[in-house]
Amino acid sequence: MNRTVADKILLVDDEPDVLEFMCYNLEKEGFQVFTAENGKEGINEAIDNDPDLIILDIMMPEMDGIETCRELRKLPQFEKTLIIFLTARDEDYSQIAGFESGADDYITKPIKPRVMLRRIQALFRRVQSDLPGTIIKVGNLEIDPDKYLVNIEGKGLTLPKKEFQLLSLLASKPGRVFKREEILSKVWGNETIVGDRTIDVHIRKLREKIGQEYIKTIKGIGYKFNQ
Repeated sequence: MNRTVADKILLVDDEPDVLEFMCYNLEKEGFQVFTAENGKEGINEAIDNDPDLIILDIMMPEMDGIETCRELRKLPQFEKTLIIFLTARDEDYSQIAGFESGADDYITKPIKPRVMLRRIQALFRRVQSDLPGTIIKVGNLEIDPDKYLVNIEGKGLTLPKKEFQLLSLLASKPGRVFKREEILSKVWGNETIVGDRTIDVHIRKLREKIGQEYIKTIKGIGYKFNQ
């Protein structure tokens, strides 16, 4: 099943303050974050945790970001993993070396949280747009991302865009609890200002159309799709 967004991010930087700052902002958006303080440690963490995105500082002791990226790209499981470089340097030769080693994007320090998040989201949207949709089947419910259609007990159902995206997100991982902040980020994005009740209204409309049994409310946390 194709994922639509990153769930796990590995941060590799030798500055504890930078790691703490980035962890805070990414975890706030619902990502699961792992950290390492140098390239060698980063490769081990990547192997252990299989991240969806790796963010590498270029200037690090033991093994710098460019060498780390090259080593990761040699491993089959990381051939297509998204990699972003962080650096305080913005010289052209650094960017060229970074992209030649296999990086997908490049962010300079000091890091601006909103810019960082938008770049991450843009990367995953770009990757997703290149992938064919995978039909999601859960019980009597079938979701076809390519056709933007929902079939329930053999009957076709057309949903508004946001309701469809919300249903697809929840159904993509049955049994997993999605926090409200994560749902807002993944369905509505950071650019759109929505009210606190937006998710609740869309959930209510979905339940009216597909039935009450599919989506469960986890009080004070979010929602999950019943298996």
